[in-house]
Amino acid sequence: MSNEIVKYDPELNTIPLRKFSAVEMNLFFSIISRMRDKGDQTVRLTFEQLKELSNYKPTANKRFEDDIQSTYQKLMSLHFSKYSKSGKNRELFVMFTKFKIMGECSEPYVDIEIYKDVLPLLNDLESWVRYALEDFKNLRSTYAKTMFRLLKQYRTTGHAYFSKEMFNELLDIPKSYKNSNINQSVLKPIKEELSPLFKGFSVHKKYGKGRGKPVIGYSFSWKPEAKDSNDFSRSKSADETSKLLNIKHNADLTNKEK
Repeated sequence: MSNEIVKYDPELNTIPLRKFSAVEMNLFFSIISRMRDKGDQTVRLTFEQLKELSNYKPTANKRFEDDIQSTYQKLMSLHFSKYSKSGKNRELFVMFTKFKIMGECSEPYVDIEIYKDVLPLLNDLESWVRYALEDFKNLRSTYAKTMFRLLKQYRTTGHAYFSKEMFNELLDIPKSYKNSNINQSVLKPIKEELSPLFKGFSVHKKYGKGRGKPVIGYSFSWKPEAKDSNDFSRSKSADETSKLLNIKHNADLTNKEK
């Protein structure tokens, strides 16, 4: 399923996936890829379909059930919200109203229903974020995964800027992290893993005024994608060649990083 496409409303990118593991992110966006344009109907995915979609490695169904359940439990902690113009009326809701795991069947499956107020995030999209599920699930770092989908929102502009506060919130960076921790554990894997996927990819810090010139934001740039470009895989060898060329010709990477 190398040409599976994930597509959703940009608002979904504003919800930090707090404490999600790489496996749980893969499962979540695999589900999202199959929920698109299904309206309010129940979507059934067999364990084998989900495993293939998400590139799931462990084979034991019990372990798989546990990972699906942990993914759903974390999803239940994510709250979408609606506010009136005055801000006095507020509504909080979750994404899914049904998440039924049937592991005792001859062909185990999961039944999923989306909450009615979340339907616009996956149906009749007027604007969207779009990317190849294969590219997303092959990323190892959860920080690289999150930044990949955030940057795909600006795929045709080739530039995105995040204030330090927004960067830390969207990537769910621990409050205890200092700049050295962010450099090593966040920015390094982002640069290493996204450079093959974005031509001319670069990351730059924005510094503020005052003592010590504190970091106030992060700027990302790359060669903009054509508006009519697609995310379909040409072939495994062609995709690998493209990634290697992106690394080779990236002037922002040192020889050691290449």
